[in-house]
Amino acid sequence: MQQETPEELDAIDRALITALQDDGRLGYAELGTLVGLTPGGARKRVIRLEQRGILQVVGVTDPLKLGYHSMAMVGIVADGDLEVVARALDALDSVIYVVLTAGRYDLLAEVIATDQEALFQVINSELRGIEGVTRVETFTYYGIRTHRFGWGTR
Repeated sequence: MQQETPEELDAIDRALITALQDDGRLGYAELGTLVGLTPGGARKRVIRLEQRGILQVVGVTDPLKLGYHSMAMVGIVADGDLEVVARALDALDSVIYVVLTAGRYDLLAEVIATDQEALFQVINSELRGIEGVTRVETFTYYGIRTHRFGWGTR
């Protein structure tokens, strides 16, 4: 997997990203005015950033306020190809975030569920059932205090 380097973004790309991190509802006319482009030019830039996998504009929610009463970060120790395990985790609807890590765990997966029983079923039946998973450790959430998306660009 090739990573985009900061040098591949120009000042206009950076300004668009920063503006959308601050307010993802900005229209192309507003974005264009901010960066000195026409609305069509801003639209093309934003679409190009999306196509390159650099930018994704979404509505961010708090799952705990939307009927998912149980959330957890799960530390996973695995044998074999971690990319294969990560793809299996990606396929699970209850898994909303997966990262490969170094240290005590090979992967971290964020899991949402409607209640504690559903969370137990996801972890016990689905996560532990993935070939290569040898151990899981669950860190249940009581609440979300910080969830940042506006870290800017480099």
